[in-house]
Amino acid sequence: MLHDKLQPFRIILASQSPRRKALLEGLDIRFEVIVKENIEEKPPAGLTKTEIPVWLAWHKSNHYSELLNEKTILITADTIVWINGRELGKPESARHASEMIKLLSGNEHEVVTGVCIRSKKQEISFFSLSKVKFRNITDEEINYYVGKYKPFDKAGAYGIQEWIGFTGIEKIEGSFYNVMGLPVQALYCELLKFIENESV
Repeated sequence: MLHDKLQPFRIILASQSPRRKALLEGLDIRFEVIVKENIEEKPPAGLTKTEIPVWLAWHKSNHYSELLNEKTILITADTIVWINGRELGKPESARHASEMIKLLSGNEHEVVTGVCIRSKKQEISFFSLSKVKFRNITDEEINYYVGKYKPFDKAGAYGIQEWIGFTGIEKIEGSFYNVMGLPVQALYCELLKFIENESV
């Protein structure tokens, strides 16, 4: 079992997202959260929709390298929303959030999460992609969601686990948890391979 194999290691989740913390707790592994502020998150120009979150997760991990030793494993992640050939980041205001949701309304978009797992010995990165289809959402519903839930810390201005996810999402292809911010099934499998390589 993974949690047994990870017992000798200090596991660090470098993320301030409460959703990622809750999802990682679902794997029944012991870990701690460490967050560094003011890490610039500006990927190089020309990256594809799958390369952007992978680069961001890798970039974040570089800022924690001093914490790594022979018994430490670091996990970083980043999630983007992709529609019509462009990325939707986190909204800067209520108006901006409403504009984002109007763009998603009635359309299919993609959610891509990049993950980096790093130790003193090795480093791997991977991504998970999910497709999400919203029904047509009314202005009244958008205003209600943005006003009550204030989704300003979420890429694409929505949380699938909140009211708008319950009422607005018609279809998902891929991992539900990936849309929340961490593809935990893929992470579980990658950690199993990672820990085997640590022992070699």
